This record gives sequence, C-alpha cells and structure tokens, in this order.
Amino acid sequence: MVRAVLFDELGGPEVLRIHDLPIGEPGPGELRIRVDAIGLNRGEALFRRGSYYELPELPASRIGTESAGVVEAVGAGVDGFAPGDAVCTLPAFSMRDYGVYAERAIVPARAVLHRPDGLDAVTAAAVWTAYVTAYGALVDVARLGAGDTVLITAAASTVGLAAIQVANHLGAVPIATTRAGAKRRRLLDAGAAEVIVTGEDDLVQRVLDATGGRGAELAFDCVAGPGIHELARAVVPDGRLIVYGWLDEGPVPLPLRPDFRGVDTRFHAMFDISTDPERLRRAERFITAGLRSGSFRPHVDRTFDLDEITEAHRRLESDRQFGKIVATVRH
Repeated sequence: MVRAVLFDELGGPEVLRIHDLPIGEPGPGELRIRVDAIGLNRGEALFRRGSYYELPELPASRIGTESAGVVEAVGAGVDGFAPGDAVCTLPAFSMRDYGVYAERAIVPARAVLHRPDGLDAVTAAAVWTAYVTAYGALVDVARLGAGDTVLITAAASTVGLAAIQVANHLGAVPIATTRAGAKRRRLLDAGAAEVIVTGEDDLVQRVLDATGGRGAELAFDCVAGPGIHELARAVVPDGRLIVYGWLDEGPVPLPLRPDFRGVDTRFHAMFDISTDPERLRRAERFITAGLRSGSFRPHVDRTFDLDEITEAHRRLESDRQFGKIVATVRH
C-alpha cells in the first residue's frame, strides 16, 4: 500500500485527502517511481476546482504531474531506464489517467527524464514545467535573440523566473511585471533588467522608455484578460505576444483589433513541447546545459510535507509565493 492524495469533489484545498492505495506493476510503456519530491503547479489547483481545460473523473481523482524520484520498476517495451535511475516527471499526460501526488506513482515513460547531475530531488522537482514552458515560448516559438526585449508578466511565478533566466542566457533583455511592489527588489536580484509594478506604473510608457521608444519584441503573458490590449501596445510592430495562462478570468479580447500593428498573438502550452519527442529532446538539452553552466537556478519558495498538501495548495493560490512550491515525501 502507498499513501496518495485524491479528491472526491471539486473545491478548495480542503478537498485534498490522503488515502492508502494498492500499487501495482507498471504496464507496457510505463515506469513505477518512488516519489521523493513533488512540484506544485497552478494547473493542479484549477483541475481540483473544475476550472481546468479537462475535468477530473470523480470520485477519487488523482492529481499532479511534476515530480522527482527514483525508478523502481520498468514496464515492457521501455528502453533507456533501469531500476535505481534518478528521474523527473513532467507534464506530458492527463491527470485523468495518472497522478504523482503520492509516495509511489506509475507514469508513462514518455513523461520521464533523467535527473540532471548535481540536482537534489527538491530542486529537480522545480525545473521542467517552468523551464520547458519558458524555452518553448522564448526559443522554440519566438526565436528571441541577443539584444531583443521580452516583457514577462507575473514574473515572480516559476515560469516567469525561468523566463528571466532564459532571456539573460540568450543575451536578451527581460522586463518583469508584478502586482506586488514588495517583489520589485527580488525580481531585480533574480535578473530582471526592469521591474514594472502593475497598478502603480504606466506599463506601456515604462517599456517604451526602457527600449528607446521602440517597444518589446516579445510579450510573454500568463494573465490574459482585458489587459492584453495594453501588452500589445508595448510590443513593436510585427512583434509577438504569447499567452500561456489565464490568471485574469475576464474576457480575452482576441483576435486583437486591426490597429495593433501586426502583432502576432498566439497561445502556447507546455504540452506543445512535452508531447513532441523531438522538440522535447531539444528543450532537454538546452535546459540541462543552462543548469550545468549555472545560468539556470530554479527558485524554490517553500517546501511542505506530503501530509501538508492542503496547506501547500493554499500557498499555491495565495499569490504570495516567489518561485516553486514543493511537497516532499518521507520514506
């Protein structure tokens, strides 16, 4: 038997409960891993509330996609993994089928990567969702180059912080936004060239001032909502606006009005990369190289024990965090 987090109804963090469940053997194309650390993601809170793009199967829905641990058993047809390998899982499967909030989990091998050398489990659980999402938008899609400017909204999030580091790694200029003025100094220390406090600063004017009146080549946004027009005004003609999240539940006015100077606006999801083997291979090499060189340093906000998963989800939804929330598993 293993302890695993399930929920029987939609709702707040309080619906998450730990159950004792049998754990079987992995099937074809699967691995069983001993989970040592779990990276929490905003999508899991939406899934728990029934606001995600797919709905959980109730009762007794599993949850979670990102973790670090050790391979215990290998299913038929799986190559490249053996018991004892230190690995990470990343979002490349549906939580309707698998979940990693548990002491042990069976997962599809296509969603597992070898853990980069030198990373402990807690740090490793904070890598892949953030950096693959940032890499996918800035490198794979936008082809951001040296000297380009990228405007990063909600930059104290795990993806926002990863995007700051990816931009600096490329020689680009990251401009960060935050709703909390108290995070300004921390974002500058994290590598942002400029920090704009939304609600206090004139976003468009600040971007124009920072770029000599030109604007940003790319806006990388997880807020969406009506404010997307303001972001578009801060982008150069024929620049890009890539949306990867919807923190603002208001209507998203897309497509943009014709007067927005040819700004290319598109949605981007990590699944675009994580479910494409060749694109994921390139992302893995890019991110591993950045970790090895020290350009990429995952930020962990706080750790919680698996028994504290309710409190961890409350922290996840508080907007007080700076970086990744990780749940650890004691064996």
